[in-house]
Amino acid sequence: MRRRSRIRGLIATGILLLSPSWSFSDSPDPAAIERGRQALTSTGYLKPAWSEAAYGRAGALWGQNAPAAELSAEAYAAAFNQRYGMHSAPFPNGGLPMGLRRAGESGGGKSGVQIDCMVCHGGSIGGTSYVGLGNSTLDLRALLYDLTQADNRRLPPSLFHLNTARGTMNAGMISVVLLSMRNSDLSMRKFPLALGANLPELDVPPWWHLGRKATMYYDGRTDARSVRSIMQFFLAEKSLEELKELEPTFRDIHAYMKSLKPPKYPFTVDEVKAERGKTVFSKNCVKCHGTYGPDGQYPNRIVELAVIGTDPARAHGLSDRLVAHYNTTWFAEEYPADLEKIGYQAPPLDGIWATAPYLHNGSVPTLAALLKSADRPARFKRPPSTGFEHYDQVGVGWKFDVITDPPSPSLPPHEAQFIYDTSRFGLGNGGHRFGDVLSDDERADLIEFLKTL
Repeated sequence: MRRRSRIRGLIATGILLLSPSWSFSDSPDPAAIERGRQALTSTGYLKPAWSEAAYGRAGALWGQNAPAAELSAEAYAAAFNQRYGMHSAPFPNGGLPMGLRRAGESGGGKSGVQIDCMVCHGGSIGGTSYVGLGNSTLDLRALLYDLTQADNRRLPPSLFHLNTARGTMNAGMISVVLLSMRNSDLSMRKFPLALGANLPELDVPPWWHLGRKATMYYDGRTDARSVRSIMQFFLAEKSLEELKELEPTFRDIHAYMKSLKPPKYPFTVDEVKAERGKTVFSKNCVKCHGTYGPDGQYPNRIVELAVIGTDPARAHGLSDRLVAHYNTTWFAEEYPADLEKIGYQAPPLDGIWATAPYLHNGSVPTLAALLKSADRPARFKRPPSTGFEHYDQVGVGWKFDVITDPPSPSLPPHEAQFIYDTSRFGLGNGGHRFGDVLSDDERADLIEFLKTL
């Protein structure tokens, strides 16, 4: 039976609505959650990608007077984070930002630095860093390229767009490339498989949504219980045997991810407007996004492309050949990916105030623009940081500058990456026009209610 039919059957019997945090499993194990937190924040699982010195030498590539790492580690770290859109680690990390980690090879081999999950899944807002908040400022391409050049190594060939703007990330194509180099038994291939996938860069969703979901990823085609699916990036170096050894650790990490909760909105909420907005929400949004509070229920709805109308590149880009190949591997033994393409999963809205920009590709900077499609900018400049001085408390999201013309070819790449252009592949800002039928007052009330989630 296809997952779509199975989920509908569960909804019909009421099983999906048993608790505000949907889960197929029993109550979370606090010990597993704590083991997962420790495993995620204190341990690296990949070999060093760059030498220790590369981190300190990257500043020489910036074309300006960067603080000397050896003279002022704190000043250099702040400049490094600003340059690449990274954030201070809210856990001991040896002075490195969240997402970079010192790594060493077993047997006394070379040590160096490596990225980890939180390079994308560790963000900040208002000066506070959060594990599991999508990194909306990251320039991953610049980070990887500069560290490689700082190690005096040649840049690898570019097989796809990793990111054309800050905050977006093409993790999907990284997985495609890695999987194409493995046979069904995960042994290495001499030549890549032609899997026919073409995925765009996307916004990074918050991990705290996972605890309410039955299926995950933007297309909702993977069971949210799947631990192995979050281990795909280890195909860069791990054998099947090594993946199996790591699985219990990542089962704990998965439990920790599902335990995360969003931060509360830090500013004043107009309670009268929010109460009116709750009524607007109940009439217009509950069917897809669920209800909230102690008795909240999440429907786990995957919305057809023709209904949602948002940029279809992510949904279409996941080829049948890729899904079929994935389903022949160890990753899919317990929870195979759904063969049926429907559209995009309407996410839970917990902590929505902190997760701008909006839509699956980050193409809309504020909730106000999301709810009134005519106000969405076709091209805009993202703010330089996630400090609250750049936060729009009225529109809810990030303040932005509208850019009328394409960036000049003479604009330095570092500056061009702040510009989000919705004409690029997969970055369209159309669809989700359900708010257009509301009055301005109804939209304002709805936004006030969304601050409370």
